[in-house]
Amino acid sequence: MKKNAQLRQPTQAEIQPILNALNAGQLGAAEATAKKMLKQFPNAFVLHNLYGNALAGQNKFKEAVDAFRKALKIDPNIAELHFNMGILLTNLNRTEEAIQSYKKTVKLKPTLVDAHYNLAVAYQNLREFGLASRSYQQAVELEPGFYEAMANLGVVLQEQGLLTEAVDAYRRALAIHSDAQTWFNLGTALKNQGKLGEAIEAYNQALDINPDYAEVHSNIGEVLREQGRYDESVKAYQHALKLDPELPLANYSLAVYLYDSGDLAGALEHFQQSQYADWQERSLYCLYKTGQFEAFKQGLDELKRSKDNSPFLATLSGHYAENFGVENDYNFCKNPLDFVFHTEIPELKGDSELLKQLLHDIETCDAEEKSQGRLYNGVQSSGNLFKRPEASFRKLAECVTQAVERYRQTFAGENCQFVKAFPRNTEFASSWYVRMKTGGHLNSHIHEEGWVSGSLYLSVPKNKQHEHEGSIELSTHGDEYPKKHDNFPTKTIAPEVGDLVMFPSSVFHRTIPFSSDNERICIAFDLKPA
Repeated sequence: MKKNAQLRQPTQAEIQPILNALNAGQLGAAEATAKKMLKQFPNAFVLHNLYGNALAGQNKFKEAVDAFRKALKIDPNIAELHFNMGILLTNLNRTEEAIQSYKKTVKLKPTLVDAHYNLAVAYQNLREFGLASRSYQQAVELEPGFYEAMANLGVVLQEQGLLTEAVDAYRRALAIHSDAQTWFNLGTALKNQGKLGEAIEAYNQALDINPDYAEVHSNIGEVLREQGRYDESVKAYQHALKLDPELPLANYSLAVYLYDSGDLAGALEHFQQSQYADWQERSLYCLYKTGQFEAFKQGLDELKRSKDNSPFLATLSGHYAENFGVENDYNFCKNPLDFVFHTEIPELKGDSELLKQLLHDIETCDAEEKSQGRLYNGVQSSGNLFKRPEASFRKLAECVTQAVERYRQTFAGENCQFVKAFPRNTEFASSWYVRMKTGGHLNSHIHEEGWVSGSLYLSVPKNKQHEHEGSIELSTHGDEYPKKHDNFPTKTIAPEVGDLVMFPSSVFHRTIPFSSDNERICIAFDLKPA
């Protein structure tokens, strides 16, 4: 008799007061009534469901999850209830559990568009961009006019470096709805493709919608600077800062411009205002190059205590120690020239079809050239070359990935942070070609934003007047750092076609001028940990 009572379900008349309370917005009353009735009907799916809805409506998310779980134990085949569970778990920041609920939802009801969308958002929050893109795509296939899904699809494709696909997704989203944020994202993707003119057009579309979009003005400044339109770029940064004086990226970008222009005092002010990216290292750079050694040393010691994985800090610490004859206690990579690695890409040797295609694609691709203040008698491409659609660049990226693995294995046993925290996955943070003509050279510099840098050679000078023409010179001194002596070590490599030279991004390097008529063409890249 007791068993039959437990199985008995409430009638419509018995649950109607709960429904009436919910419909009237009387959530507390609905909660109390449902809770009371559950004592009488503990196995009533409908009561657990209504109880959960009453709790959820009062933002009692954890209790609502418990109620819905009890309902799903009774009947696990209700797609909408799994969906509601997913939303509550998302609100509780229990994203992995939310994903499981959304996956059950779409398995039970594959046509539920919002479940695919929410699943994609959850994957995106966990930086599972490949899975997110598939779920956004499913949402779009079910509802082609779903603007938010299409726009977010562009974002996750861009995060994967699939720039061509991202641009297509943004354009399809903008055909549905014109939105300043999506125009901004499109501009950024185009900039990363090296399509600087088109990027500015997209940014201007964003400003037509929202003229006070400070980040857009800042990014326009970035593009103008790459185009060599320096005065205009400064005005763009200043406009951005007028709209938002605290905007980190605008302060940082203006500081980088001043830094490159030699106004280190102005750069220092804006780096410290920005507190963005490597602002601390760049601030130390400004102090060091202006001879403020006491302030530099104090800041250096403070930063070393809190940051053990900065190639730029390694450059500063190593140079100071060598310059002033003191111990270098920063164990990122104390002897960086020991980690210079000269290898080759076999696919580029001899009568190489890949080499021929690369040279053709460099000549014909639509990547715009960018202004490079350290480069003389040469041009540099904008955008990320290895993420372009041309098959030759993608193939070369695969070859370089294999070489990076050889590099990793060569130094695997070394006891320094450069090796211990070496990027696990080969993700090219940047890649570009550099073409130089007679007299061409690149002044000494480091790659502040890299971890390991490389340069591979597609064409090298012939008929040299001396053996080092067109060579790459690596050193622990460069970039006109202040020096107390000339005893900094260097390593010079005269590369052949198909050679690859890799080194810690903390190493100074330059190209030695050459007199040959042959063009010097190389592709450079940076890797850094995610």
